[in-house]
Amino acid sequence: MIDLHCHLLPGIDDGAPDLETSLEMARIAVADGITTIACTPHIYPGLYDNNGPDILRRVAALQADLEDAGIALKLVAGCDAHLTPTMVAELKSGHIPTLAGSRYFLFEPPHHVAPPRLEQSVMATLDAGYMPIITHPERLSWIESHYDTMKALARAGAWMQLTAGSITGRFGKRPQYWTERMLDEGLVHLVATDAHNLRNRKPLLADAVAMVAARLGDAAARDMVVTRPGMVLANAAPAAGPRAVGPAAKASTSLGVLRRLFRAA
Repeated sequence: MIDLHCHLLPGIDDGAPDLETSLEMARIAVADGITTIACTPHIYPGLYDNNGPDILRRVAALQADLEDAGIALKLVAGCDAHLTPTMVAELKSGHIPTLAGSRYFLFEPPHHVAPPRLEQSVMATLDAGYMPIITHPERLSWIESHYDTMKALARAGAWMQLTAGSITGRFGKRPQYWTERMLDEGLVHLVATDAHNLRNRKPLLADAVAMVAARLGDAAARDMVVTRPGMVLANAAPAAGPRAVGPAAKASTSLGVLRRLFRAA
């Protein structure tokens, strides 16, 4: 599996505080079946003033530390970019690093206040040739009043990334409700850990993927942690991959299998 959202870099934001924690998080990820992690620290002006060149240097250093420790985990660079008025310019300059140097980047809306002109901001990045991935929409405190906005963004071409812990119920019933609704309405493109620590935010995907598979089918679950993340790393066009689906696709897939069996008989 490929995890495109993880705060693994030590001492750079509210994620891993030190190298020892980073290494143990990496071991947990590998044991869970994760082979590649995107290191995505916050870029939040005034709070986490990180930048692309420094993040790239830190990712290279942590990769060397993983190799020295015998941990078979590949790292790529990225960030969890907070919305700013100059986001497109910052993407073009490299201040906001995209995921593995691709057209894709993590777009983090404010948690507690719906930003004005969110749709226009997302469309501006799409028009500039970038592919925004909206992180953890199910956990936003304002999703109830702006759910139609999320659906509009998905229809416009943005990808939606759910947090694995929301699927398993680690964040409570409310995020789990919105997780299940988005899955059922075919709005979800990716699942990621958004891991921060060794306590309640570990880099775990497998349980969440199993729950998605039970709800939508194995193919849909695999697309969220293998197929589409692989497209991101390869900088493939979004249209080249599978579309997001709901439970109806699971039923139609099963019916297709039966039809093929009957034809063969």
